[in-house]
Formats: sequence, structure tokens, C-alpha cells
Amino acid sequence: MNNTTSRYPMVSYDEASLEVQAIYDDTKKTLQLPFVLNWFKCQGDNATLLGGNWNKLKSTLMEGEVPNVLKQLIIYNVSKERGCNYCSHAHGIFADSMSSMISDAEGFKATEQLNSPSMPVSYRTAVNVVTKAALNHKDIADSDFKELENAGFSNKEIQELMAQADLVNMLNTIADVSGIKVDNELLETLE
Repeated sequence: MNNTTSRYPMVSYDEASLEVQAIYDDTKKTLQLPFVLNWFKCQGDNATLLGGNWNKLKSTLMEGEVPNVLKQLIIYNVSKERGCNYCSHAHGIFADSMSSMISDAEGFKATEQLNSPSMPVSYRTAVNVVTKAALNHKDIADSDFKELENAGFSNKEIQELMAQADLVNMLNTIADVSGIKVDNELLETLE
């Protein structure tokens, strides 16, 4: 096992148990990637942990009514604010790869336009409120929920948005404590 980029064993696909390989296969299929991300590999020697974290990530980030690009922008922004290099870089790449869902302007990169008029007001509102929830959850007030409602989000969507605050905290914690580096394959595939 290659342990040079993590405090945990980095379990490659070939070294993984059949149970872990099945989870790896699902991550690749769901995320539409031809490789397994380091975030998953650093959990590959613990199928129970990996399976639970993947199920949470998959249902919270990849499913639901809130557009994935908005969820990716939230995770990017919180991670950047917190200084989680792995998550800010990886989710920034994912968000930017979906920028055309927000604007078809030439050269538009969602991560560079978070506070610009090109970004829908609802997206700016969601990014700001959920970033606050992730970084200072005790400061969230009824007025924050009202702000999301006024931006056009339903109660169900607001729950999904707030779940991103919890998800990004998990993502950042695992990435930072494991010491993983941004995947070379991710940089080559999506940039």
C-alpha cells in the first residue's frame, strides 16, 4: 500500500477487498470518473467506514432537488474559507466543470464568479448562508432560513442545503486529518 500521501494506508483498487472494490466501483460510476479519488482510498482499509461515508456523500451531494453544481460550490466555498486544500481544489474542479449550467458566457468559471452578477442571487444566498452554517452553526437564525425561502428555496431544498454544511465538515475533517493530496488524475481529467 502506498502511504506517501496520507496518514492512513492508501488502498488502491487492486489491493482492495472485494467489498471495498464494489464501493470504489460505485464511486467511479456515480462521480463519472475513471479512477478512485484519494478521499476514498484513504478509507479503503475500513469497508464499514468507507461504505457509511460514501452513502452519506452520495445521498447528500449527488441526490435531491438542489442542483449538484450549487452543492459543489457550497463545498468549494466552505473548504476554501476553512483552508482545506484537498476539498477546495477537488470540489472547485467539479463545480467549474459544471459552470455551463449557470452561464454559457465564454470562459465563465463558477468558482471565480461566486459574488458576481453572473451568479444567480439564489445561488449566492445559498452559498453565503450554508457557509455560515458550516463554519458557525450556532450563529444560524430564523432570518437565515427566511433568506433562503425568499431566494426561492422550498423547505425540502433548505434541508438539503443545510445538510451540505454537515457534509462539508465531514469531507474537510477526513481530508485534513488524513493528509491526502489532490489527485493527479483529477487535475488531468477535469482541468
